[in-house]
Amino acid sequence: MGEMSLGHIQASDEMVLANARIVLEHEVVQGSVLVRDGRIAAVEQGAVAPAGAIDCGGDLVIPGLIELHTDNLERHIQPRPKVDWPHAAAIQAHDGELASVGITTVFDAMRVGSVISGGRTDYRKYARALASELMQARSKGMLRISHFLHLRAEVCSETLLDELEEFGEADRVGILSIMDHTPGQRQFRDLSKLKDYVCGKHGMSEDQFTDHVAGLREIHARLGAAHEAGAVAAARRLGAVLASHDDTTAEHVAVSAGHGARLAEFPTTVEAAEACHAHDIAVMMGAPNLIRGGSHSGNVAAAELAERGFLDILSSDYVPSALMTSAFQLAEIWDDLPRAIATVTAAPARATGLDDRGVIAEGLFADLVRVAHIEGVPVIRGVWSHGRQVG
Repeated sequence: MGEMSLGHIQASDEMVLANARIVLEHEVVQGSVLVRDGRIAAVEQGAVAPAGAIDCGGDLVIPGLIELHTDNLERHIQPRPKVDWPHAAAIQAHDGELASVGITTVFDAMRVGSVISGGRTDYRKYARALASELMQARSKGMLRISHFLHLRAEVCSETLLDELEEFGEADRVGILSIMDHTPGQRQFRDLSKLKDYVCGKHGMSEDQFTDHVAGLREIHARLGAAHEAGAVAAARRLGAVLASHDDTTAEHVAVSAGHGARLAEFPTTVEAAEACHAHDIAVMMGAPNLIRGGSHSGNVAAAELAERGFLDILSSDYVPSALMTSAFQLAEIWDDLPRAIATVTAAPARATGLDDRGVIAEGLFADLVRVAHIEGVPVIRGVWSHGRQVG
């Protein structure tokens, strides 16, 4: 615990969250958190709220949530098919939405690698320009929370290596995940599930779907190996954490481990998740999977991995509010609130090398969320990013 006294709050750059149940990394304590100049200056136990403090009335105070994989920005820039929303407004809306649900650090996922042959217009390059707009908004102080990049390197594409070359060390690329959406394996081993997804999203006919599958398989056969090697090299060049995506077999995981992967996004089977732990690779699963009770693609349920001890990190994936909800649901499965909160705070911070956030401890950034748990629903009552209230 910090040694600094919380008895008197005078300076305008100080704040105290008092009379709170503070979720530390391994325990919950009744106490107060002193924030000074954007960082946690002290944590003290006791139910007393000093003059000038924010009395939390027994609410929980947890670290700000850390989101490693979200498609939410893409949803804002294309709210409907073929609708390109103004990007500055989309970035602001995305940033504000995440802040409102307790996320204070995000790795914005952007696909790199496009398919341009066969007259396709729905899988074009976009990441470089969008990343530049995002970083410009950050540099001008337009954003509420911390943003890093997560490049989703699509092996089954035609332009991956050229698109990766456009990114450098200044781009804050924190994660590079190797994706392979070649039909018939990994996430879409069951082609009927892929057909439902693609035809439902793009309105393809039976013949169009058949041609789609054949075209992607040809691209993978021609470019897949070179793209996978190039993605691994790009992660090293950018200083990004390498992540696998949709590992299905122990063999997939062995390849990922050989590449130096430290994070596994959404392994599709118990076999793959268990192999990840054997290779010291953190397993991340989707919060919607946990909340819905299963994968929309028919793959392993997040709850099963949690019960087996193979789940380390949760991601909101495509529903930002799911991150907080799923953490509390996981707390019920494990009967361990600190362990569950760590899957959305400390564990993602460790997996990406962020040693300045993710737990409530002296000297770390004051990324904090005040949340009440009412009738099983987490109700957010305040969000602070680097000590500044953003929600």
